[in-house]
Amino acid sequence: MLVRDDCAQFNGYKPCRPHKETGVHCDVCPQYQPSTYRILILKVGLAGEVLRCTPLLRRLRELHPQADITWVTSFPDFVPGRWVNRLLKHSWETALRLQAEEFDLLLSLDKDFEVCALAGQIRAREKRGFGLNRFGKIIPLDPLAERKWLTGVWDDLMLANTRHYPAEIFEICGYEWRGETYILEGVPTPPRASSRRPLIGLNTGTSNVWLTRIWPEESWMRLARDLHQRGFEVLLLGGPLEHEKNQTMARQTGARYEGVVPFRKFFELVAETDVVVTGVTMAMHVAIALEKPVVLFNNIFNGHEFHLYGKGEILEPGLPCQGCYKPRFDSRCPVPNCMELITTDRVLSAIERWKPQLETAAR
Repeated sequence: MLVRDDCAQFNGYKPCRPHKETGVHCDVCPQYQPSTYRILILKVGLAGEVLRCTPLLRRLRELHPQADITWVTSFPDFVPGRWVNRLLKHSWETALRLQAEEFDLLLSLDKDFEVCALAGQIRAREKRGFGLNRFGKIIPLDPLAERKWLTGVWDDLMLANTRHYPAEIFEICGYEWRGETYILEGVPTPPRASSRRPLIGLNTGTSNVWLTRIWPEESWMRLARDLHQRGFEVLLLGGPLEHEKNQTMARQTGARYEGVVPFRKFFELVAETDVVVTGVTMAMHVAIALEKPVVLFNNIFNGHEFHLYGKGEILEPGLPCQGCYKPRFDSRCPVPNCMELITTDRVLSAIERWKPQLETAAR
């Protein structure tokens, strides 16, 4: 009996989808998909970073429409399953499995020691992105990744960079970015009543590793109250680290808060909003993917890195030391907390600039 073990739909463990649906065998299967070109993407985390790399799938499918694409990640909710053949959860079992396979193209997109080590163990005809040298140090696998790698190891080059991340990640993979957008599918568009007031999502947290990125709680509280007074509705967003803060804010300001929810529910909440106010977080990437205007707080990163696709704006403290990448404020900082320089009035003005567009959408 003929078994086409090179078919992208066959795994040798259990019946494939065409056989389960119609009972067809390989010799007469009209859905045979030979794996003529195999691509492996190693983009494990963080969640928002995974979503930020999904535009690559648009180019890969354009260039290799029949390719067998595998994506390895710790956040499978952020990878559009329809665009890949295999979505594997990052684990040591997955690492062992991949070392037994062969690929035509490996895209190693995390500057992470474990992921880079795995990239070195996988057999692939072409490797792009990042790996490890014999000293266990992260290095570019080829010249395409060298510019991005250098901005990570030299502060002066990082501060001088004027390229945004989508362009950089495409360059690493050997392509020119042509405006490809994020892919986040399966998020329903909520019905909108014509009488509903514009809904502003306030994503109040950030990583507890980067305490320098946190906007003061009293500023969030003042913003929520001012938005209510100006006729906006307010939805608080966040994860476990912000839960207690968001509960307090909801009680004291009347803002809506749904609690800590699974990723897919979080996507749906962002889909309800008209504008999202956030720091550099997962919520920022979800909002961009759903084409929501973003008012973005940034202080410690190079602002050129972020691309909002023409929807929204970036608010920064305006200090010469911006882009310091400090996780904590220290004695060399010119002010105790530069995030306090981003006032609620500036945020309100940014939101108001989008109001005509929101009113047009409501009609």
